[in-house]
Amino acid sequence: MTIEFSSLEICSGAGGQALGLEMAGFGHAGLVEIEPPACATLRENRPHWNVIEGDVRDVNGRPFRGVDLVAGGVPCPPFSKAGKQLGADDERDLFPEAIRLVDECRPQAVMLENVRGLLDPVFDDYRAGVERQLKKLGYNVGWKLLHASDYGVPQLRPRVVFVGIRKTLAADFSWPEPHAIAPLTVGETLYDLMGSRGWRGVNQWKELANAIAPTLVGGSKKHGGPDLGPTRAKRAWASIGVDGMGLWDEPPAEDFVGLPRLTPRMTARIQGFPDSWKFVGRKTAAYRQIGNAFPPPVAAAVASQIVHALSSVPMVAVA
Repeated sequence: MTIEFSSLEICSGAGGQALGLEMAGFGHAGLVEIEPPACATLRENRPHWNVIEGDVRDVNGRPFRGVDLVAGGVPCPPFSKAGKQLGADDERDLFPEAIRLVDECRPQAVMLENVRGLLDPVFDDYRAGVERQLKKLGYNVGWKLLHASDYGVPQLRPRVVFVGIRKTLAADFSWPEPHAIAPLTVGETLYDLMGSRGWRGVNQWKELANAIAPTLVGGSKKHGGPDLGPTRAKRAWASIGVDGMGLWDEPPAEDFVGLPRLTPRMTARIQGFPDSWKFVGRKTAAYRQIGNAFPPPVAAAVASQIVHALSSVPMVAVA
């Protein structure tokens, strides 16, 4: 793939958004991530990427002035229904840092993703404040709730995506259209992995797992280990033949009877990662990276639309 545009990404995690941006044609001038295991994952998969291990609050955007895109998956807890929804009062709110970096870098476009709770009425003023600041910097802005299953990912996973485009380019940006073909079911997606150790019940399990996955949750530092989320999520998994109480290191053995658990590799595939993408760390650390990721196909779908807008007219100098 020919790389035509560059990006600075913050809160990169294990690389879900970064991989999607790469798929769309972006090269990475820098990827900022504070968690050591996630940084190790980025370096393992893309040794040539400039991974900046540290707090985004300490990153100066001026050396990156001229990048085409500032992107990131800023922390979700300030806006998540699973938390207290403190928004700007939550110390983990990094939207202000993203806006600061946009001001310092002056890219052609901005792309930030978060949980659907950010669209709740309680955050109307917060979103308006973000829009107001970006408009002052010369961007047309918008928010969109996207469902991962609309872009080939075998999982519900609604996410809110914010896009800002330079006003001179905005007329050529449109949100990606959902795919015409439905995603694979969990059974179709994981059949080969579930049966890789000769499990005799895999065909029967595939028939039971005949829906897309619930949203992958868990991966929080507050959880003691890797599981598939709270009681309601576990019930949803059980309805399609998966024990959500934890993860296994290996797929079920030949004579296994009961509901199988997922392995980290299975959860990564459900999240839209290619099997070639390696996650560094033990099971809990790996699942934390996977569970918090932005599905690469969704990131690629939005980023491709940004590329279209950036490609449509000659690039303009940034004041």
